Amino acid sequence: MALSFARKAAMAAAALAALGGVSFGASASEAAPGQAAHHRASAPASVAAKRSAPAHRQEPQVVTQVIGGGRVDGHRWSVALEFHPTLPKGYTPPKLPDGTTTQGTSLLCQRMYIGGVRIDHQGGPWSDCQTVTGTQDPGASGGMGLWGLHDKGTSGTRLMVSTPEAEVAYGVVSLSDGTHVRATTVKVPGTTYRAWAAPLPGGKTITTVDQYDTHGNRLTHDTYWR
Repeated sequence: MALSFARKAAMAAAALAALGGVSFGASASEAAPGQAAHHRASAPASVAAKRSAPAHRQEPQVVTQVIGGGRVDGHRWSVALEFHPTLPKGYTPPKLPDGTTTQGTSLLCQRMYIGGVRIDHQGGPWSDCQTVTGTQDPGASGGMGLWGLHDKGTSGTRLMVSTPEAEVAYGVVSLSDGTHVRATTVKVPGTTYRAWAAPLPGGKTITTVDQYDTHGNRLTHDTYWR
């Protein structure tokens, strides 16, 4: 049977070549052994062309990493970093004061929720996002901020989020009532982007914000947060 099949396949290939069809050599490189090879060789040229067309390239997958979450003031809270390897469809880079637009090939978003409501949702789907270049843009590190649903994060339940340098292992937020909130730095897989997030109950005042390395050495000390 194998010898008979080989002769038939050769004859079919020769016939197709004579008619200007697809050569047997070209289709054999794509065909599976056995019966599939016979059907591939004898398929109409239009079908063979359709089968050999390159597959549709999928968009790079978005990577989302939860930084922290829990309950504060009776509400659930959460913070996540969302990395888009390429700029998403529909995203328009914002303009700088000099009229130029921000540069970057990727997008890094900070998604913060209190009580199921995303902070800054009024600004659209790309609020609290920044353009970055690839997975290791140093410009994405070194920021810190207070965020909330009221008065631009100056009152009510709030979240403190830091995107620290690589050596920062955790942060500690000290409050005026003597309590301390510690948060561990979490990194987005496959990138150098990282953050820690701490919840602040309504009515509480911050006295200091400190950041430490893995050995407990204090790296930064801020007293201007309230």
